[in-house]
Amino acid sequence: MKIVILSRNPELYSTRRMVEAAEKKGHEAMVVDHLKCNIEIEKKKPRIFYQGQYLEGVDAVIPRIGASVTFYGTAVVRQFEMMKIFTAVESQALIRSRDKLRSMQILARAGVGLPKTVFTNYSKDVEHLVDSVGGAPLVIKLLEGTQGLGVVMAETKNAAKSIIEAFNGLKARVIAQEFVEEAGGADVRAFVVEGNIVGAMKRQGKKGEFRSNLHRGGTATIVELSEEERNTALKAARVLGLGIAGVDMLQSKNGPLVIEVNSSPGLEGIEGATGKDIAREIISYVERNV
Repeated sequence: MKIVILSRNPELYSTRRMVEAAEKKGHEAMVVDHLKCNIEIEKKKPRIFYQGQYLEGVDAVIPRIGASVTFYGTAVVRQFEMMKIFTAVESQALIRSRDKLRSMQILARAGVGLPKTVFTNYSKDVEHLVDSVGGAPLVIKLLEGTQGLGVVMAETKNAAKSIIEAFNGLKARVIAQEFVEEAGGADVRAFVVEGNIVGAMKRQGKKGEFRSNLHRGGTATIVELSEEERNTALKAARVLGLGIAGVDMLQSKNGPLVIEVNSSPGLEGIEGATGKDIAREIISYVERNV
């Protein structure tokens, strides 16, 4: 098979591992920078032009689309779909998961556990907003934030008011969420591939840090998921339509609460924590569908 991996940097750990796993199984792997693709839209003849030639003979695509380039990245994925080529993550599912507000509404409608969340359109009634999520402390997130960036904790109502007013002044849309104290600055990530959990890790934030992201200095260890956590992760990936997903959950007194579903989850942390060949699982998933 000829497998295209959509990635802006061939040296990234996740990209390199995908290439290694594909080649180890006898496939041709090609890393394509989606921002350098020309999309040619024509009746019955959709094509993609890249580095002086048309991309032809492609059997499958594995998208690794960064959040900042979701618009163009998903357009490239959609073009491959129009060319009748299998994509490991579908364009619509990618868009759905990247819209934090939309994805949370879909998850809530499906009965998936979530932290109490409020979205506001530059509201000045901060006091009611804080009370709606259970009072201070609370977590305030930028709708477009990734890897822990744009996520802050407000210890008091006054702090929440200052933070929200600052974001409002920048015309930045935010959501407010209850702070789940019993999680202890940790979360659990379940890595889902084609409806199966292929690995799980617990991420612990560094001392004094409530964000557990590895990019923020957190540490990762292998974890055994409870039945409820497994079911929650699988359901979250399924209702968002994701063939590959990193489902992040908080362990709370009310059961697992999903805080994010990542459509391009990194491999370095999960492979390092679990010792499992997650890249191989992804290539096997592609093989089964092509």
